[in-house]
Amino acid sequence: MDSEAEDETMITGNETAAPRNPIVERLIGATGEPDHLLKAARSLGLRALPAIRESLNEQVSYPIEIEMDEVSISRMAEAKRPGIENDALVVASSATSPDALILIADSNAIALLVSALFGGDPNTPVMPIDRPLTSIELELASVVFEAAAKALNGSGVRALSIKFPMQSAISGKDLRKLIIRDGPAVRISFTMIAPSGEGRFTVMMPQRVLLLHRGDTVPGEKARPEPEDTPGEVWRERFSEEVMRSAVRLEATVPLARMTLGELTKLYVGQVIEMPETAPTSTKLSVRRKPLFTCEFGRLGEKYTVQIIEPYDAGKEFMAGLVPAKQ
Repeated sequence: MDSEAEDETMITGNETAAPRNPIVERLIGATGEPDHLLKAARSLGLRALPAIRESLNEQVSYPIEIEMDEVSISRMAEAKRPGIENDALVVASSATSPDALILIADSNAIALLVSALFGGDPNTPVMPIDRPLTSIELELASVVFEAAAKALNGSGVRALSIKFPMQSAISGKDLRKLIIRDGPAVRISFTMIAPSGEGRFTVMMPQRVLLLHRGDTVPGEKARPEPEDTPGEVWRERFSEEVMRSAVRLEATVPLARMTLGELTKLYVGQVIEMPETAPTSTKLSVRRKPLFTCEFGRLGEKYTVQIIEPYDAGKEFMAGLVPAKQ
């Protein structure tokens, strides 16, 4: 399993490259800021739209209008539509991710491209394609994908660093066999419009890639401070006071002892299990079964105490579990 996949597991299915607030993010997900994600994705799509439109219309025989249709929160696995095999799809890698972009065009968009690129009559409605796409049609889909990817990639220090040339678009049985690594994503949908018909192509991008390259600012907003700088103030801005006042139950789990299965079968109701002097003093502080801190169990006078030591590290605990405990 690669490091990115480990991040997904540790952050309950969310794909920021490193959790910016290990406490809140384990409870509510990647960033807790869907509005900020949507604004960043919409800003990216609007900046790329003129370049996509210009690049495509340089190659077709009659003009095709392209509009940004919808921006939404999604998951990478939703790039493939269930039961649909005549979409065209390509996965574009970058310097920071093997799946920085997934671009999908429906069969109506492909039919429109065939007509426009091969000099069809703009006033004759195109026929929908209800079969797997041919190699020529997939090459035409790559024209749109290449234009869209280059426009979205941008330039300078904020570029997505997409690797060109991209892979060939796939459809049919190849699309059916494709396994997409799941994770939180943003979906940017575009509509292609011409007198001969309409089609749609979609861009899927992992949230972690968007946040890494374009998540710092959006038009009309100031750059946001990292939660580690002022965690209380930042998270109060993200959630209402009612949410911040929500009560949760803290649970501290103490490691008691090690037993064989044979010894375990001999336990009975009322039996007292002593904690040996050498018993581990570390414990995990959890909320809703999600570990937050590693703590130390102890006593202060007549009261038992749990002292917070450090944020919980699942990877560290996993590695410790690989080493047999000393008997």
